[in-house]
Amino acid sequence: MLQSNKMKRVLIITYYWVPSGGAGVQRWLKFTKYLRQFAWEPVIFTPENPEYPSIDTSFERDIPEGIEIIKTPIWEPYNFYRILTGKKGERINAGFISETKKRSLKDKLSIWIRGNLFIPDPRRFWIKPSIRFLKDYLQHHPVDAVISTGPPHSMHLIALGIKKHFPALPWISDFRDPWTDIDFYDELGLTRIADALHRALERKVVQHCDCLVTVSESGRKAFLALEPKRSEVISNGFDTEDIPQGQVDRDAEFSIAHIGTLNQARNPYTLWKVLGELCNEDANFKKDLCIKLIGKTDFSVVESLKQAGLSDRLRRIDYLPHEEAIRQQQASQVLLLLINKSRNARGILTGKFYEYLASGRPILAVGPHEGDAAKVLHNTGAGIMVDFDNAAETRDALRKLYKSYKEGNLEVKTKSTEAYTRRNLTEKYAELLNELSLENNET
Repeated sequence: MLQSNKMKRVLIITYYWVPSGGAGVQRWLKFTKYLRQFAWEPVIFTPENPEYPSIDTSFERDIPEGIEIIKTPIWEPYNFYRILTGKKGERINAGFISETKKRSLKDKLSIWIRGNLFIPDPRRFWIKPSIRFLKDYLQHHPVDAVISTGPPHSMHLIALGIKKHFPALPWISDFRDPWTDIDFYDELGLTRIADALHRALERKVVQHCDCLVTVSESGRKAFLALEPKRSEVISNGFDTEDIPQGQVDRDAEFSIAHIGTLNQARNPYTLWKVLGELCNEDANFKKDLCIKLIGKTDFSVVESLKQAGLSDRLRRIDYLPHEEAIRQQQASQVLLLLINKSRNARGILTGKFYEYLASGRPILAVGPHEGDAAKVLHNTGAGIMVDFDNAAETRDALRKLYKSYKEGNLEVKTKSTEAYTRRNLTEKYAELLNELSLENNET
C-alpha cells in the first residue's frame, strides 16, 4: 500500500478501552496498535468511568506511546439495576450471564427494562453530552475520519450526531456484533414500540454512515436490507506478538477447553450428553477427560454438565488476563468453539476463534456447517465443525480426537492464517480509510 508522508487523524468512538477485559476491547485496541504504520494517527474517545464486566491491565502494553485518549464522564443506570436485583456491589456481567442461579423474576424484569427503556442500551445517557463535547473538540482539533464501534450501539448514535454537524467527514460504523439481529434480541421482551425504535435507530445509522463494516460476510449481508451506502467485511484476528515464545507445556489430560464467556445460547447440550455417554462406556476416557471452562459461565451450563454426569470432569477457572488465556489455549489438547444456537448463527465469528487458529491446537466447533466459522475452519484446516444436535457426528469427532491424543499425535497443521493477523487487518482498514478520505477530498 502506498503511504502518504502526512499522518492523517481518525477519531475512534469506543465504549470499551483499557483496562477493560474481554473481547469487546481487543478489536480496536489492536487496530490502534498498528494504525500508525499505515499513516493514520488514532484518537480515542471513551468514557472516563465506565462499567466493565472484567478488568485486564495487561492490555496496557498495546497502547501506542503518546496516543491521544479523550475521556469524559458517563452516567449509567447500573446502580438502579443492582438495587432491583439485589446485587449491590457486584460487577455487571456481559452477555446475559447468570453464574450462580437461574434467572429470577427480578433478573427478567431488569432485562425487560434494559430493552424497553434504555434504547438502544444503558449507555444512551452518554450520547448527547458526547455530541456536544466532540462538536467543540473537532472544530479546534480536526480529524480526517470518524469510526464508531459497537455494541454498545450508543457509540454509533454519537457518531450519527457528529455526522449531522460535519456532513463531509467520512464515518465508518463498525459492527463487532449485530444490532437487531443479535442472538439475545428476542430475549429483551420488547414491546412493539421499543422494537420499532431499535429498528429505526439502526436504519438511521446504517443509511447515514459512509461505510458499514462487519466481522463476517453473513453479517454484512444481513445489513443489506437496510441499504447502506457501502459495506465491507474486516474480520477479527490474532496478534502475532501475543503468541508466547518458547515451549508451552501441554496438559497431561485429554483437556477440552472453552475460553471466554459461555452463556445459555452457547450451551452445547448434545456435546455434554455425548461426553457423558463416552465416560460411561470407557473408564479410561473418563479418567483422561478434563473439561476446562475459563471465563464467565452461565448457571445453565454447569447444570447441563451435572445432568450429563460430568461434574467431576469439570475444571472452572474465572476470568484470566489475556496473556494467561493465550497460554491456556496452547496448553489445552482441544479448543472448544461454541456458536450461539440462534437465527444469526451462520454469521457468528467470535474474536477468540482467530486466537484459537494462532494457537496451533485442534478446534472442535459446534455450530452450522454452512456458517462463516465452518468456512474458515475448512480453509485453514484448523479443526472440525459438528452440528448442534447431531450426536453421531459429535461422537465420531470426539473418538477421533481422543484416539489421536492416546497415540500422542493430536496436532493440527493450519494454513492460510496470515490474512487474520492484526497487522494485516489494520492495513486493510487503513486502505478503506484512505479510499473514503480521498472520496471526501474529491467532493
